[in-house]
Amino acid sequence: MFLPVAISIAAYGVVWGVLAGQAGMSVIEVALMSGLVFAGASQFVALDMWTPGSLPILSIVIATAVVNLRILLMSATLRPLAAHLPLPRALAAMFFVSDEQWAMTMAEVRKGSGSIAFLLGTGVLSWLSWMLSTLCGRVLGAFIDDPTRYGLDFAFTATFIALLLGMWKGRGDLVPWIVGALAAIATSRLIEGNWYIIAGGLAGSFAGAVAETIRERRHVA
Repeated sequence: MFLPVAISIAAYGVVWGVLAGQAGMSVIEVALMSGLVFAGASQFVALDMWTPGSLPILSIVIATAVVNLRILLMSATLRPLAAHLPLPRALAAMFFVSDEQWAMTMAEVRKGSGSIAFLLGTGVLSWLSWMLSTLCGRVLGAFIDDPTRYGLDFAFTATFIALLLGMWKGRGDLVPWIVGALAAIATSRLIEGNWYIIAGGLAGSFAGAVAETIRERRHVA
């Protein structure tokens, strides 16, 4: 059941590892980021802003926080499963929450068999898959002299397109996506640096929240 998920995680984990090496990250830095952050989408965002020697720490923190806001909401839906646990253990279990584990756990909950053990088991396995694949990508990437020859220069863009399409839920997503894209483009033209990532994320999130509120009010009415 978990094997297809592990394979998909490993696939873009290797890509991230290769790109991390190209960005100047050491093997130790890759291990620490993958092990402590454990969030593919936000790690790709951080990688795009990674400039060795002069890291824009504040920009990276804000951008990754915006990207990971969805994890906060997903963790809230899992509260009934962790209600019987002491707070420290519940928080530790929530560390392993990601899109794949949340979706699988919620599917089990709907079947009446979801549990914190299932969430933690799939989460730990996902963490191991992500750690090993990113490290493999970093090590293997050191032997690639010309990334453009293998199309790896497009890997970052391709991965984000795949993640974006995977998150598509219907026409309701168009508004936040368009608003976020326009805000990012405008910011990149007006402000130097990587602030366009933060601006796009905040604008898209706000637009999505407003659109969802409007839909709910119409439904109630």
